[in-house]
Amino acid sequence: MGARTIAARLHGTPAPGVPRWAVRTGYAITLAVLPSCLWRIGGFILGLPLLDHGPTPPEQDPASFDGGWGYILALSVVSEALAFLCFGLVARWGEVWPRWIPGLGGRPVPVLAAVLPAGLGSAVLMVFPYAMVMFSLGLTIRGDRNLGLVTHGWQTVTFWAGYLPLAAWGPLLAVLTVHYYRRRRAG
Repeated sequence: MGARTIAARLHGTPAPGVPRWAVRTGYAITLAVLPSCLWRIGGFILGLPLLDHGPTPPEQDPASFDGGWGYILALSVVSEALAFLCFGLVARWGEVWPRWIPGLGGRPVPVLAAVLPAGLGSAVLMVFPYAMVMFSLGLTIRGDRNLGLVTHGWQTVTFWAGYLPLAAWGPLLAVLTVHYYRRRRAG
């Protein structure tokens, strides 16, 4: 079984008329989210040495937050599920409701039912690069000193390797959203 067959089984068949660049962009979104999910799971759940737990007081230790491993796992699963939904902007199931959905199965998906949440999600995700720059300066989004996550040396490299691809999610989703809107309105 080839890579295309596996991808088609996981994501569904691309809709007719969707250019190859758009399909690749859909795949890129699901892959861009994966490294940050793996970094969170590795650092917080599996206890890999991705964080510096040294001189940080216990109440500020990122591994001691109240949400625990369930929060990290849920955040990672929900992030990847939302990234997977972005593929609906290029897949057949993003144009026609799947048959297994009661009351909607087989009906066309209204264009705005896909474009509005995708556009809003893209706008929200555009804040992420700003947040990452602030974090790299040791600040919160509001500009306060950040006393939470601490990384040094190779830990910082693994952090950025995990989270930098995530910054592409918003712009890639914006491109797919505009393409979906234009394609569905033209057809």
